[in-house]
Amino acid sequence: MIRYVDSKKMGRSYLGWLDSHFHFSFAEYYNPDNIQFGALRVINDDIVQPGTGFDTHSHQNMEILSYVIDGQLSHADSMNNKHTLTRGQVQYMSAGTGVSHSEHNRGKDQLRFLQIWILPDRNGHKPNYGDYRFAFEDRLNTWLPIATGVGNKTSGAPIRINQDVNVYAAVLTEGRSRDFTVGKGRRAYLVLIEGKADVNGTALSMRDGLEIVEENITVTPENSAHMLIIEMAGA
Repeated sequence: MIRYVDSKKMGRSYLGWLDSHFHFSFAEYYNPDNIQFGALRVINDDIVQPGTGFDTHSHQNMEILSYVIDGQLSHADSMNNKHTLTRGQVQYMSAGTGVSHSEHNRGKDQLRFLQIWILPDRNGHKPNYGDYRFAFEDRLNTWLPIATGVGNKTSGAPIRINQDVNVYAAVLTEGRSRDFTVGKGRRAYLVLIEGKADVNGTALSMRDGLEIVEENITVTPENSAHMLIIEMAGA
């Protein structure tokens, strides 16, 4: 089963310095039928203007990924981490028992990134941080493993999440379709980040999403398509 999620019908927030599309209920956008998808609680597609950002705030008991699409994302937290990431690079933070952090655009161009929150397998994990500077070309016409559950001994993903989840990124070029397996008892959420693609007969454009439950898919790009897939337990 697949269900198309139209970006034009998503929750929106525009604050001048921040323009956000919400795949799930977040902030002032609340839809009781769209709270989460399995362990996936938040995907926000955020555009942040230069010289602005999210000032210091706190999180608890959440696995948080930030996937940079364009611009520069500068992070600082209460664990004394300070790093700046660019296109295709990924930041991971396990909030666990509690952590404070800030996220800013200190560059000259606008920043676009995906903010992804995943519910942990239990509360009370020790806070943790990591960032990974993936080469952008490593996801060209292949599924690049970004993150996986801590118990997965076969995945090559460098980020380890406290949940049974696998995250992949890909950029498919014209004529280079790719299959993806979503087996029994599993589900996945696909985000079309840039470009256009067909997935099992469903047309997707930039920012669209797709809920996939126990169904294998074939992704066929139109010219080029940049995407993220979050695969997880629970059909």
